[in-house]
Parts: sequence; structure tokens; C-alpha cells
Amino acid sequence: MERRVYRYETVGSTNTELTELIRQGAAEGTVVLARQQTAGRGRMGRSFQSPAGLGLYGSVLLRSSPEDAPRIPALAATAVRRAIRRSCGLSCGIKWPNDILVKGRKMVGILTELNGSAEKVNYIIMGIGVNTGITAEDLPKDLQSIVTSFAREGVRVSRLALLETLLKEIEGLYQTVCRDGFAPVLAEWRALSCMLGQDVTVTSIDKTFSGKAVDIDENGNLLVATPEGVEVVMAGDIHVRPA
Repeated sequence: MERRVYRYETVGSTNTELTELIRQGAAEGTVVLARQQTAGRGRMGRSFQSPAGLGLYGSVLLRSSPEDAPRIPALAATAVRRAIRRSCGLSCGIKWPNDILVKGRKMVGILTELNGSAEKVNYIIMGIGVNTGITAEDLPKDLQSIVTSFAREGVRVSRLALLETLLKEIEGLYQTVCRDGFAPVLAEWRALSCMLGQDVTVTSIDKTFSGKAVDIDENGNLLVATPEGVEVVMAGDIHVRPA
């Protein structure tokens, strides 16, 4: 996998910038990095706070089969969690499908965007935003209790070293998938989940329901046991209910 890196001071979104490079013929493995995003995006149409110099903001171009495409978020989350552990030893878990939490607060957001159909995947963009230097004062009041960073956790980390480690982890896991399939990655991702066994409320496009998160299947879907039976969650917001 080729690694060609484009660095910018400020962009609207690294995912959007990479989409334009794809139109110009960018190869798999192309990386876009920015010091600041003015229109960073998260899952479910949310914005992602990306203040200048206080985070690691980037996007990576991958391609896969239609069968493997739904599992790419698992690869992304597993790679990020590995990179954080190896960079500074900070303990963190994965909230389905791919948020990285430290002590229950979000440190990393991942947005994967796919272009293709059931027959062919043209490309997958893996967008990753890591909060490194953000403090409580940098965040809106409604996010201060749910968002964290290396700085808020009292951990010093080199953004350059973290980036290098992260790209190596993505490449290594991608090679594992190409060689052995997704089973090893899914097993590690499942083991790192901080959702399993928790009572949760799920909000999807067409309904909201509650139950217990009991497993993650081979396609990366969350299985939630409800009084009416097991619900297979392919997309949605998951909230852990207080004990």
C-alpha cells in the first residue's frame, strides 16, 4: 500500500480534501493531514471540534471488497487503540462502532465514508480525529463532560510520534486482513469493546429501543437483547443507561 502524505494548515474537512484528491487519481494509502479543520464531520451528521494545533486530524484512503467494507470501522478503531497504547500506555476502550473512550469520555472520533455499491467499492475514506491538547476551556459547555484529550488526562504525547505509530498500525492490520481475513481484527475489536454486557438505548434512523448489548457479529453489527428478541444494529447512536 503506497503512502503519500498531503499536509495542510487548514481545511474544511480532511475527508472532503481527500475526496478531491481521489477525483484526481489518488492511490490507495494516500493520507491527508491538517493542523485545523473548520468543518470537521462526525457520525450521524454531527460536527467534530478541530481547533488548530490541539489535535491530530487526518484521513486515509483504502479500498476493499463489498463484503469487507462494513468491517473497516473495526480496523480503524483497533488501529487507533493500539497506537495510543503503544505511544503512551494510556488505557482506553472502544464504544461501538469506533469511538475511543478514556474513563467514559470520548478522546477519538472516527468517520468512515464509502463510495460504491453492493457490487463494487470504489473507495473508503477513514477519517480520524484525536484530541491531543484540547482543554475544558477549548470545548463548548455541553461537551466538557463527555470529551477528553491527552492534555485533560495529564498525558504528554508527540503528535508526530502518534501519527507514525497510527499509520504503521493501520498498514499492519490492513496487511493482516489481506493475508488472514478480518477474523483476527474482529476478535481484537470485540475484546476491546466497552459496550458488551451494558444496558443500552439505541437510536437508529427509524426507531429507539433499549436492551443489553450482548455481542458483536462477524460483520461488525452490535447485537442487543430486548424483551422482544435480539436486535441487529448496523448503524445508530448507542447510549449506556445508568445502573
